[in-house]
Amino acid sequence: MLDFIKGEIAELNPASVVLEVAGLGYAIHISLNTYSVLAEKKEAKLYVYEAIREDAHLLFGFSEKRERNLFLLLISVSGVGANTARMILSSLSVSELETVISSGNSNMLKTIKGIGAKTAERIIIDLKDKIKFSDEIGSGEKIMSIANEVANEAVSALMMLGFNQVASQKVISKIVKEKPMSTVEEMIKMALKML
Repeated sequence: MLDFIKGEIAELNPASVVLEVAGLGYAIHISLNTYSVLAEKKEAKLYVYEAIREDAHLLFGFSEKRERNLFLLLISVSGVGANTARMILSSLSVSELETVISSGNSNMLKTIKGIGAKTAERIIIDLKDKIKFSDEIGSGEKIMSIANEVANEAVSALMMLGFNQVASQKVISKIVKEKPMSTVEEMIKMALKML
């Protein structure tokens, strides 16, 4: 099995990248998280997962091993295929997804396109005990859970003001990344400028 592919970026778009290695172009499906890491680079090293099906051989690439490990956990859940797992990893960062699963926040998973209530519950039930927090998250776990509670309140408030749920969540999650210690009021004020 391939572990990683390192080469020049020949083509890049939000859903895939072509890495040129020794004259061969590898078409690799990526998440938006990996896309944002690759956006300014000429070369890349991607950790890959090879999906071999009857009708296709597909490569999925990740900028870090943690993201690939989460992808492998997601596709181990019944009803979650490779494209659904990639959609989840495009909607949430690795840290956010780990927090969502470990805190049992199925409502956050249900907001992702293609994830229904049953699938969201199954992901949490199957993976809650398998998610291992890295040291980086272990120390910040309390801060993240507080930030997530505040973020959920801010999203609810924005929805009451008539804003779209998905757009609100994206803006709020961006604010949480930049300023995790913000109050609900501060988040709403910043979000209103961005929406």
